[in-house]
Amino acid sequence: MVEKSHTAGWWPHLYEPFRDIGHKVADWFAPRSDASAMKDYYEINVELPGVKTEDVDVSIHNNSLTIRGEKRFEREKTGRSYFFSEREYGAFERTFRLPPDTDGEKIDAEFKDGILCLKLAKLSAKKPAAKKIKVRKA
Repeated sequence: MVEKSHTAGWWPHLYEPFRDIGHKVADWFAPRSDASAMKDYYEINVELPGVKTEDVDVSIHNNSLTIRGEKRFEREKTGRSYFFSEREYGAFERTFRLPPDTDGEKIDAEFKDGILCLKLAKLSAKKPAAKKIKVRKA
């Protein structure tokens, strides 16, 4: 008598804990970023692949820049059994302390090809006008 293979029956159950790992990874989801300085501005680039523009919020408070958002879990489960998912989903937040010479009123934000690019103007260093200082006798 030939035994029926149970491989097809146990395979999906073995990987059941991995099916919705994307939801669990959300606890650790912190987008990768880089920051640089140019002559007139600072630039922060944040990788947000798969995130929609309307799901991103950028704010500034107490000399800190905060980026919040959510990468939504949008895959169809009908007729499909996932064994694992390494993609990250869920809410994220990154906060950056800004240098003291950042002009919080002049920030440009552009979202293109999954990269959020923020350009933060530097305060213009006002050079004092020439001024003659009167010297007094002591």
